Amino acid sequence: MKLTYQLEKNEKVQFLHIQGDLIGDDVGPKLVETVTNAVNDNMKHFVIDLKEVRYISSSGIGVLITMLTKMRNSGGEVYLTSPSEHVKKLLIITKLNNIFTVFDTLDEAKEKLA
Repeated sequence: MKLTYQLEKNEKVQFLHIQGDLIGDDVGPKLVETVTNAVNDNMKHFVIDLKEVRYISSSGIGVLITMLTKMRNSGGEVYLTSPSEHVKKLLIITKLNNIFTVFDTLDEAKEKLA
């Protein structure tokens, strides 16, 4: 399933809503660019909504880690929200749940980061 995404932001937080399979294909560099733009806009919180992501490949994991590294290097943080059960298991297996802050819902992230 082809990956699509939408951006949304408020004064403190940049949100990235992803739909489809995160496989790090030609969309991967565009996703990393969204973090670069957020850094350039002095955003410190970047939330990736995984609610509609069915699958993440190893390349997709690389994209997430690159995004996290870019934000942390600028003093910011990347948060993940709403992972499916399949994606949750992947985060646990890869120990990424220890690297990323993961919120169960987008609303929870919005509440904590407000």
